Amino acid sequence: MTGAVPCQLPALDAALFDSERIDAETRKLNTAIVDLINAAPDQWSLPPQEVRDLRAQGRGAFPAPILSPRARTVEIPGPRGAIPLRIVEPRDSTRGAFLHIHGGGWTFGTADGQDARLERFADNLGLVAISVEYRLAPEHPYPAGPDDCEAAALWLAREGAALFGAERLFIGGESAGAHLSLVTLLRLRDRHGLSPFSGAVLTAGCFDLGLTPSVRHWGEEKLVLNTRDIEKFVESYLGGPELGGHDPRHPDISPLYADLSGLPPAHLIVGTRDPLVDDTLFLHTRWVAAGNRAELAVWPGGAHVFVVFPGTLADRALARSEAFLATFL
Repeated sequence: MTGAVPCQLPALDAALFDSERIDAETRKLNTAIVDLINAAPDQWSLPPQEVRDLRAQGRGAFPAPILSPRARTVEIPGPRGAIPLRIVEPRDSTRGAFLHIHGGGWTFGTADGQDARLERFADNLGLVAISVEYRLAPEHPYPAGPDDCEAAALWLAREGAALFGAERLFIGGESAGAHLSLVTLLRLRDRHGLSPFSGAVLTAGCFDLGLTPSVRHWGEEKLVLNTRDIEKFVESYLGGPELGGHDPRHPDISPLYADLSGLPPAHLIVGTRDPLVDDTLFLHTRWVAAGNRAELAVWPGGAHVFVVFPGTLADRALARSEAFLATFL
């Protein structure tokens, strides 16, 4: 075709998926995660609130949250009541703001569960870090969570400059938080005609709730989560085994199916030992094919949301994502 400009995707290095590339520290961590989960009660045999309480105590695979003395919580109006926001501000001058959306399968997790990473954004980049306490399933199934995240993003877009001096805005999260971050970007574009974010950092997201091949083929190994866990999380989010009558291919539910044109540059993070690896690989292709900029960071041996576990691999991944954000400041 005359005048056509081919879309160039960077080649994916097969060596990244070679088990020999996994370093000893990461292997040891992955074994410890599996052992901890296998020794704990099946989370699906307990009421959701009991699992949340156990997670808050660090009883499970994830480290117990360490609360920052610098953090404060404010409330903003939401579609069904107040939405708490966890805020950590830079020690020095403010260069922008990062809207963080936590993970937990839309069912678990809290806005104060990652204060240390919020402090990194604040101290290393000069960003006001704001984490959203969105409503959780199954008590509040779809669309409660994305409605709250949409409201928080609109608030930041309208008030960020006046309240924090933040002209540059970014968004991102892990797992379900990466999914909700992308849904939020799409809602602001399609419902409000807004594109206020300069960049996105999406870590290990579930972008196809119909389940990608890597999820379906993963099996029973409990390296943070397995096939059954993801199926259960989707059921919880959408309102039960029949998925609340929702079509999992609807773009507001599975943003992999959305029109992705006009979205900001994105840094996409995933480990090779993550059941959701296909979600990130597929999203990267669609993001670039839609004419957007995207960086794909595939980390050998990384488990699902490996960035939350202390270690060299997490430090390297977080530093690379910070370098990506710094290019827009």
